[in-house]
Amino acid sequence: MSENWCYALRLPHSVHSARVARMTVRAALTSHGMRELLDVTELLTSELVTNAYRYAEGPASLRLRALGEGRLRVFVWDTNPYVPPPFDAPAPTGAPPPPVPPPADATQGRGLLLVRQYADAWGAWPLGGDRLGRSAGKLMWFEVGGAGARRPGVAA
Repeated sequence: MSENWCYALRLPHSVHSARVARMTVRAALTSHGMRELLDVTELLTSELVTNAYRYAEGPASLRLRALGEGRLRVFVWDTNPYVPPPFDAPAPTGAPPPPVPPPADATQGRGLLLVRQYADAWGAWPLGGDRLGRSAGKLMWFEVGGAGARRPGVAA
């Protein structure tokens, strides 16, 4: 297993982008011996890429970066500068409070709560704009794995 590596993938504005992102995550983590992170990384990557497709009008990018010691950081860039809650506030230190779920009959609104609940760290940055006032979008990220990682179903 190599300790540090990085993959980047440009995703078109397509309904198929989340599936391609999941396939990329599966291939990279399997190839680098990080299968223990596969399920949570696929799920959370899919949520961020789906949001990029739903709420931005342009392409998106996926970047997977192994940080060593079994840690992985996933970045998703899109063209929409709006940073939605809970990513619009700094990531909490220590154990975060439990996320507030949407109403039971809601058809959306769970994705970022899943990221908040299952990622070990998460955040986002609006990326500003150019001289013509065009936005550069935003970068959302999460981190999983490592010695202090939370595991699904295990309290932090």
